[in-house]
Amino acid sequence: MNNSFSHRNHLRVIILLLKINSSLNKKINSPTFVTKTVYMRLEWFIARRTFDKKGSVSASQKLVRIAIFGIALCIAVMIISVAILTGFKKAIRDKMIGFGSHIQIVNYDANTSFETTPIEKQQNIIEAVESIEGVKHVQTFAIKAGLIKTETDIQGIVLKGIDNKFDWTFFQNCLTVGNIFEVNDTAPSSGVIISHYLSKLLKLKVHDEFLTYFIQDPPRVRKFVVKGIYKTDVDEIDKTFILCDIAHIQKLNNWRRDQISGYEIALRDFSQIEDLKAKISDAVSYQTLSQKYLLKVESIKDKYPQVFDWLNLMDMNVVVILTLMLAVSGFNMIAGLIILILDRTQMIGTLKALGATDRSIQNIFLIQAFRLIVIGLIYGNAIGIGLCLIQQHFKLLHLDPASYYIEYVPVYLNASYILLLNIGATIVTFAMLLIPSRIISRLNPAETIKFA
Repeated sequence: MNNSFSHRNHLRVIILLLKINSSLNKKINSPTFVTKTVYMRLEWFIARRTFDKKGSVSASQKLVRIAIFGIALCIAVMIISVAILTGFKKAIRDKMIGFGSHIQIVNYDANTSFETTPIEKQQNIIEAVESIEGVKHVQTFAIKAGLIKTETDIQGIVLKGIDNKFDWTFFQNCLTVGNIFEVNDTAPSSGVIISHYLSKLLKLKVHDEFLTYFIQDPPRVRKFVVKGIYKTDVDEIDKTFILCDIAHIQKLNNWRRDQISGYEIALRDFSQIEDLKAKISDAVSYQTLSQKYLLKVESIKDKYPQVFDWLNLMDMNVVVILTLMLAVSGFNMIAGLIILILDRTQMIGTLKALGATDRSIQNIFLIQAFRLIVIGLIYGNAIGIGLCLIQQHFKLLHLDPASYYIEYVPVYLNASYILLLNIGATIVTFAMLLIPSRIISRLNPAETIKFA
């Protein structure tokens, strides 16, 4: 007989089986419930006492530990993969949205040119949009192209004019040097916020003055002062845009103070962008205003489709990784369960000889396999979440900003994602164990215990 299944355990099994028969013979109120309850106690008892051995480590136990390590490694890789993907998408998306908001309302005749056709700023439109549930903030803007000339360099840029309702949260987080400038209705501010890229290219520092030329009839020039320097690492923003007071653009374009390039709308939840875009379109209704023009509603995804298409392609990579890791985890546990079954063939034969059913013995091994899965998940979560927290706080892994729009590997830990990963991994792995557990029904008691 196998040493792992001692005479003491044999005696306990026999006693419990006798208790089953005794309970069934008494025919008390609910014999079915009693049968199931006693069998469950028996299965849990055998699973707990048979496999929980301290001291010597057998070859099968070593292989089972390898299976646990495989599960832990797989769940850690899945957590890290999802955390990096969601973190990367969130970081890039927040940068694009932070600069241009989720949704813009512009002139329907607007094209890709930076010389925009103005629309009237109307309070009724702002109030109608702000009343929509899910809308966080509405602000106005205006843009105009120009040329910066210094003593040694000349560079094309785009001025983005903002008013006193502008939300500075994003740019305050992106500022590397200096501060924001104040916008008021009394006198236009000469202060601007430029990018780190342009400051290096044009050799401009905080408090430096520079001239900006505007090619129009007649040509015009404005002097600005650098108040702050920002860095987003997004080429579409850093190589192009400078923030200034909207009053400058209105004067340069000979616009009235109530004329703007459009509205920027910030939402509370990015996932609702398409639904809220439709609701905002309905609110605006592409209405014809006094100047006989139409309004157009476009999202940030419409404005930068190449960036968001690139981010969406990454979802497929994570799906492939999760599928492979689940498969590896499942096969690790299948191998571990088969090893456990083969190592306990004499025990299986003894239990069958004592009257235990195949289903009951199968449950014994599935209980133990489930315990091993839980152990693997605990270690895997500790490793995965631990590594993510280290990267989140210390930023040890770096990226090329020119290629990835960010300087370091971003990590975003979401409790719901982690919970779903654990539940999914447990269900898939445990479901895969039902196949090898069928081996038990093919074991013949006479063959398995005759050499005991």
